[in-house]
Amino acid sequence: MLRIAIQKSGRLFEDSVALLRDAGISFGSSHSRLLRSPAVNFPLEIIFLRDDDIPEYVEEGVVDAGIVGENVVLEKGKQVRLVERMGFGQCRLSIALSKNAPYKGIPSLEGLRIATSYVRILEDFLKKNKLAADIHEISGAVEIAPSLGLSDAIFDIVGTGSTLLANGLREVETVLESEALLIVNPALPADKQEILDRLLFRIHANRNAKGHRYILMNAPSERIPEIIRLLPGMKSPTVLPLAVEGWSSLHSVVREEIFWDVLEQLKSAGAEGILVVPIERMIV
Repeated sequence: MLRIAIQKSGRLFEDSVALLRDAGISFGSSHSRLLRSPAVNFPLEIIFLRDDDIPEYVEEGVVDAGIVGENVVLEKGKQVRLVERMGFGQCRLSIALSKNAPYKGIPSLEGLRIATSYVRILEDFLKKNKLAADIHEISGAVEIAPSLGLSDAIFDIVGTGSTLLANGLREVETVLESEALLIVNPALPADKQEILDRLLFRIHANRNAKGHRYILMNAPSERIPEIIRLLPGMKSPTVLPLAVEGWSSLHSVVREEIFWDVLEQLKSAGAEGILVVPIERMIV
């Protein structure tokens, strides 16, 4: 059985639970008071932890894998292996100053007092840029530190920026673009790696499906070559004759980000009765 840790509560919790359920894995309640939940149809046990604890638990082998923010992985500095970028939980770690404070680029940070919960990441940034600053480690509401006189600036997670604005701050420098990561213990045994590979197979099938659309259409047979050139499908469209002489049906898969442009071109090329269907799973 593979043990995987996910955030007990917070911004990654719902997406992590949805990811596993979309992969066809059934498990019990994900109530915030629950600490563990075995899957009923897959050799997996879900462990619910504080996000700050996940890298350490993975490193020590208490759990085999974990889904956690990149910012937490870098800050904790534990020995874990990155398996996959999950494509959700995006945020950024940025430096913010009081809205009226002058800022003329990174050198302006020299000598400032900066409040943060992410000491390691900030230290690395300052070292890389050959800056000296007074780092004030703080947990909780970092945004309030400047107004209390504890710091000149903060370094923290930024989402929409509304919290900064509400506290009279403005974002001046992005240090890290973060997202959820799937990490594993570096010494993962072969039998658990096999389970992990099966889980990844399901995750990839879902991800591929969400990024594509299945298109069906009818078209005059003489226009088929032109239409095929317009379809950037997985390999080649399926072409089937219709009962009406001189007409054919084409089926293809198109990437979601381009399918509106493709639809317009198909219509101009003579395609009719175009259907666009979502894909539940796609194996490539």
